[in-house]
Amino acid sequence: MKKLIGLLLVAMVFVSVKSLASDLEKEKRWAEQIVDAIFDGEVISLNDGKTDFMGIYTEAEENQNRGIILMHGTGIHPDWQQVIQPLRVGLIEYNWHTLSIQMPILANDAQYSEYAPLYDEVAPRVDEAIKYLLNKGVKNIIFVAHSQGAAMAAYYLATTKTNRVKGFVAIGMVSSSVDSRMNSINSLKNISVPILDLYGSDDLDEVINSAEMRARVATESGKNQYTQIKITGNHFFDDQEAALIDTVAEWLQQLKLNP
Repeated sequence: MKKLIGLLLVAMVFVSVKSLASDLEKEKRWAEQIVDAIFDGEVISLNDGKTDFMGIYTEAEENQNRGIILMHGTGIHPDWQQVIQPLRVGLIEYNWHTLSIQMPILANDAQYSEYAPLYDEVAPRVDEAIKYLLNKGVKNIIFVAHSQGAAMAAYYLATTKTNRVKGFVAIGMVSSSVDSRMNSINSLKNISVPILDLYGSDDLDEVINSAEMRARVATESGKNQYTQIKITGNHFFDDQEAALIDTVAEWLQQLKLNP
């Protein structure tokens, strides 16, 4: 009986650990669905040391040795038509290479709080994306991330020592107190690169209601150059894509980058 209970406990732990990892089958389905629909950019396969994941690399019209790593929100993919795809393609016209990567995701019915363990899978993927851009000759790397992707990017910057990233654009960044990893407001205290905190006038309530606190925490930390901008739009900036791209590009333009 003890042996049987032991085996059951091991099985439960295995199932639990498995359920807390990114849904690789869903990632595969996303990749299969979008690969033939991508005309701007090259679909690439990256490896985080344990598994392959998809990226879309799009070269700028003029090579100025600078690139953006794009991180999407909850449960979607690196060519999502809202926010991500417009930025992925639109920013190359401002001479930024873009690399949009598949972030860890869960099944469609997963609760938001269940994403907390997936934050530990972010760093290996981001590190691989940085490595890819460096191998392309990119000297200046910026994070541009949306919604929960922005919270993941904030967690990475707050907990990872790197001198490769020169700035961070957080779009509609959400925050949760369910788990410290998901608390992007606290992450802001420990980010040292310049930050653009961008959100919409009709954004999610939690994004709008926490805007003042985000600004206060980031400013009081004294560790970064922090800018907060509100523009017309909802959480996905539907019908406001041009304004979104222009606002991001204008902020990027004023950054002090390596020649």
